[in-house]
Amino acid sequence: MLLPAIALIGLLCLGHAPRALGLARLSEDAELRSAFSVARTNSMEGGPKMTVTFDAVYVNIGGDFDPKAGMFRCRVAGAYYFSFTVGKFPHKDLSVMLMKNRNEVQAIVYEENAGEERKVQSQSVMLQLEFGDTVWLRLHGDPRYALYSNTGHYTTFNGYLVYPDTYGFQTHHHPHPHPQQPRQQDKQAGEAEDEEDEEEEEDEEDEQRSAFSVGRTQSIVGVNQAGLPQHRPVGFDAAFVNIGGDFNVTEGLFTCRVAGAYYFSFNVGKLPQKTLSVKLMKNHLEVQAMIYDDSQGEKALQSQSLMLALRPGDTVWLYSHQRDGFGAYSNHAKYITFTGFLVYPDSPNSTSTTQSHADKKP
Repeated sequence: MLLPAIALIGLLCLGHAPRALGLARLSEDAELRSAFSVARTNSMEGGPKMTVTFDAVYVNIGGDFDPKAGMFRCRVAGAYYFSFTVGKFPHKDLSVMLMKNRNEVQAIVYEENAGEERKVQSQSVMLQLEFGDTVWLRLHGDPRYALYSNTGHYTTFNGYLVYPDTYGFQTHHHPHPHPQQPRQQDKQAGEAEDEEDEEEEEDEEDEQRSAFSVGRTQSIVGVNQAGLPQHRPVGFDAAFVNIGGDFNVTEGLFTCRVAGAYYFSFNVGKLPQKTLSVKLMKNHLEVQAMIYDDSQGEKALQSQSLMLALRPGDTVWLYSHQRDGFGAYSNHAKYITFTGFLVYPDSPNSTSTTQSHADKKP
């Protein structure tokens, strides 16, 4: 009678093998953060090699993304957020899919328009991943499909761990039993110390929070006028969130106060009969990513997102091309929005890899 019982226990263990393996690979000092943000600086045509690879790395916390292979491999099981933006190549159709593991399609950007215009398409999704799962982008293999990018970084790919599975924290969050019950006086003193520690931790957490989300209700029209200030940030007139007060709404400037990895996204409306060109800038004139649309159609909306590793004093802002013939559309519905928030503050005990734009080559 013992053999069937042992066999049953073995089957139950096998049924939970993925989680058991995932937990076994998380050591006591494992990095429980994971985030990446990458870009591609050249175009790509459909062919036998369909995996989209990248040559510019902004963030790679945990080292879970291989830019040369274009592959993210899950190290910490949990819920992940992914977003990607892809440029459309002139006279080519666009079809890029977010893939999980070998051939599991999760989301797609698509445009069946072989016109000469350049523009971008964006997509985002959350996925529940287990240890060893892979996530990557696939360009359609037919040569009539292509993606466009250059040093302005039309094509980007981001992902970060939102919530790790709770079992991954078992070695980090476990109660410490006391060998004996403390006396009432010691117990009260201990409770007072715990309350003080909790208050200090809450204050530290508040200081390490940074997030903003703003909107603009007026369009932007480029003009050729001598004497006007060049490279002015896009200003805003509606603030939805400004935690930490790190974003100057009227000047359109975010100034980093807490070092770490930040996620930024922006949406911009296209003004009819105008070319749309808006860039995400860092510090003085460091272009990080952009959206572009030179079609002559009606109003449309373009979006882009990226993660950046920032140090205190770094600034991030949007720049809309200011020459005649360029513009961006908005109204009271706020077609133009800009959002950013701290994903992971820098940790002195972290084993993460956070790369700046200067270290972009993989």
